[in-house]
Amino acid sequence: MELKRVVVTGIGALTPVGNSLSETWNNLVNGVSGADMITLFDATKFKTRFACEVKNFDPTQWMDRKEARKIDRFTQFALVASDQAMADAGLNKENINPDRVGVVFASGIGGLITFQNEVTEFAKGDGTPRFNPFFIPKMILDIAAGQISMRHNLRGPNFAVVSACASSTNAIIEAYNLLRLGKADIILTGGSEAVISEAGVGGFNAMKAMSERNDDPKTASRPYDKDRDGFVMGEGSGVLVLETLESALARGAKIYCEIAGGGATADAHHITAPHPDGLGAKNVMFAALDDAGMKPEDIDYINTHGTSTPLGDGAEAKAITDVFGEHAYNINISATKSMTGHCLGAAGVIEAIACIMSVVHNVVPPTINHFTDDPTLDPKLNFTFNKAQQRTVRAALSNTFGFGGHNAAVIVKKYPA
Repeated sequence: MELKRVVVTGIGALTPVGNSLSETWNNLVNGVSGADMITLFDATKFKTRFACEVKNFDPTQWMDRKEARKIDRFTQFALVASDQAMADAGLNKENINPDRVGVVFASGIGGLITFQNEVTEFAKGDGTPRFNPFFIPKMILDIAAGQISMRHNLRGPNFAVVSACASSTNAIIEAYNLLRLGKADIILTGGSEAVISEAGVGGFNAMKAMSERNDDPKTASRPYDKDRDGFVMGEGSGVLVLETLESALARGAKIYCEIAGGGATADAHHITAPHPDGLGAKNVMFAALDDAGMKPEDIDYINTHGTSTPLGDGAEAKAITDVFGEHAYNINISATKSMTGHCLGAAGVIEAIACIMSVVHNVVPPTINHFTDDPTLDPKLNFTFNKAQQRTVRAALSNTFGFGGHNAAVIVKKYPA
């Protein structure tokens, strides 16, 4: 069968560097760090006392107080980003066929804050079970997809995807596949995460995965820097409206770009560490290129997973040189986690948004906080350190990797192609 072409017609973004698409993109291009001391809980006794929080977020600006209390923070984020994306795409309940519009959404962890709070309150009591009746519906990570569908009356395919920090990239790929197979006309896809809490920070601290640069949080996320010491936790949500080209043209929709292809692989190596040779990362980039019918020379920008961990950054850089060969030195590479922090299950879609906007505006956002070259990295690679660069971006690739060895990559390209 002939596969349908798929385009992006709407974007919503709620991130540590902006509560809208325009604010997020402007701050990414200008190298603004979203890191600061944690305000969501008292972190004074924790090894890491800073994070990249969403700023000035008031859910009651988007929903009534009663509704907000019934859903976890990660679902609040998802609903706000979905509202933004629907509006941006010019969609509403009146101008869609609800049976042909779906939701494929992701989270790496889901309602961890709800889970922590409910169990903590139980432990304080006398053992009598007094749990909130919304405990389970608030916690389960598929609830964001369900809530989005109910909010906008979307009755097409609806499910959640989880693959740790690759989750929302996998969600984009699943939505893309459903659309090109003709299973729906429009799908809202992306991810949301909100785990800046005692359990979230404490758990990652115990793994020694996060930076402990408490004296200088804004420069703590240092992808590809010699002195990087771990990732900075972030939170937020991103939503893309993916649509068949046929549907978008029929309704005269604004088109940001085209989804070219995607790939998914596994390291099959370790529960948290990447394959030392970047094998899974290399294979997923090859898979994405193959799915898109593209050559390495067609890619102008790579938004890397680039978490600022000693092992991960090096493995990914090696994989890029293995996949792209000499062309790797013509590609702009950047790690926007240097600004947003690591938004875990929402990282993929937020970084895909950065790729989409780079294709639209021909600007590559920087990798900030670079101070000292890492002698183990190929010096000929262009990591777009500290300052955005103008260049024609015909196509961009976004990499995301997750605990468990999950790897996902998606490629976006200019429309018309």
